[in-house]
Order: sequence, then C-alpha cells, then structure tokens
Amino acid sequence: MTLKTPVLTETAPAPLPGIYSQAIIANGVVYCSGSVALDPKTGKLIDGDIKAHTHQCIKNLSNVLQAAGSDITKVVKVNVFLSNMDDFAEMNSVYTQYWGDVKPSRTCVAVKTLPLNTDVEIECIAVL
Repeated sequence: MTLKTPVLTETAPAPLPGIYSQAIIANGVVYCSGSVALDPKTGKLIDGDIKAHTHQCIKNLSNVLQAAGSDITKVVKVNVFLSNMDDFAEMNSVYTQYWGDVKPSRTCVAVKTLPLNTDVEIECIAVL
C-alpha cells in the first residue's frame, strides 16, 4: 500500500477544510493542488493583472513545494488553467522566469470559470 503524506504550510493559502490538501507526497513525488492568486495572510485574491496573478500562483506553489521538501526546480509537470486564452502570452512572460533551466512538461487550457472568478490557476507535480 502506498503511503500518502499531506503537506500543510501557512505560507500558502489554506485548503478548504475536509475538501483537499495543499499537496500530497507519495512515492517520492509531490502532487500540488491548483493555486490561484490568493494572499496566504488575507485569504483574498491579490490586486493586479494576469502577470501579478501568475507570479502569486507560482509563489504559492513554491511555498508548498518548500514545505514538502522540494522546490520549483524539481517540478516535472505543470497544468495552467486560464479563463481567457487571450492572456496566454502575458502569463507566459511571467511563467518563463521560473522552473529552472529545464522547463517541466506543461499543459495550458482555457476553462469557462475558475475559483473566485480569477483569470489563472496553476498546479504542478515535482520530485523530492
């Protein structure tokens, strides 16, 4: 049987109680839940555009990965969800600043609606 270990840190937005974990560690892999541009201290979406929101999503994921014993350079897969594919280029202008020299594999899709009607959500998978 595979052991699953939940990750919980106050440096990233709190998960909804009883619904999901910020991340799960299993078999040397960290599976991060999707992150929107919430401020971990206030629990509210930060002000700003798609670029500011993308930075915040990745900052939140970085904090979860650090709490799990990993980091952003160990990410192997990213899924990006946009509410409007017209934001693709601006999101990418921020996204490319992260993840180290070897970028992870990635999927980016447009969706009808994201939590709190925000414009971007990002999830990732990393190795320890």
